[in-house]
Amino acid sequence: MREKIKLSGVPETMLQTIYARAKESRGRGAIHDAKAEEIIEKLDYDFSLADKDTAMRSGVIARTIVLDRMTKEWLASHPGAVVVNIACGLDTRCYRMSGYAHWYNLDLPETMAVREKLLPESGTISQITMSAMEDWGSEISEQNVPVLIVIEGLTMYLSERNIQRIFTVISSRFSNATVFVETMNPTIVRHFKEKSIDASNAKFNWGIKNGKTLAELLSDFRFVEEHSLTEGMAAFAPVYKLLDRLPAVRNISNKIIVLEKEL
Repeated sequence: MREKIKLSGVPETMLQTIYARAKESRGRGAIHDAKAEEIIEKLDYDFSLADKDTAMRSGVIARTIVLDRMTKEWLASHPGAVVVNIACGLDTRCYRMSGYAHWYNLDLPETMAVREKLLPESGTISQITMSAMEDWGSEISEQNVPVLIVIEGLTMYLSERNIQRIFTVISSRFSNATVFVETMNPTIVRHFKEKSIDASNAKFNWGIKNGKTLAELLSDFRFVEEHSLTEGMAAFAPVYKLLDRLPAVRNISNKIIVLEKEL
């Protein structure tokens, strides 16, 4: 029997994103996400809006491609590291990666209750039921190891103060931390609506121009580099290989910004 899921607001967006990954994995195949396919088969949910929302789907696939590549490369150079996936929703990256000592998936109680049903995890994968603004760092048992924090699909729904608070939590707990954080351009926040996301009553609130500007808001972190999601789009829409060279296109696209905790 399929699992009926009732969610609204930001938590509901996790159903659209996992559906986007499952559909891509089953169809065109720019990513392979067997876990997402498996979960979608278990759900009783109307995905008709997500089906029509090609903009949302393309964005989800592009960021999956970019973040998978970045995470894989980072883990290869930091074997035995710890990964914390903030606002994990039904993300399945922990099943596609190797080389970590422990992977923590963190989200709000409503979300984690759903994850617990669909993805019961143990051993080297743990679940933390907390807000990203709370002291979740105290739940991480490993000491003095490199830590990667991934913040995907979250900042655009928060306030600047809340984003600073998340980085304060990271800074107060870890001396050796790298953060991959997805951000949206302020123009897109103001003018763009994704049909399936909008229907869930989740609203975009915050955006920032680039990684250097973000680092200026965060006293303990330095800007390392940033990747535009156009890099991921190029994997399945070849025209983006050309568009990626245009600063205007790169600048308006969502970015994955890499920051490091200043020792």
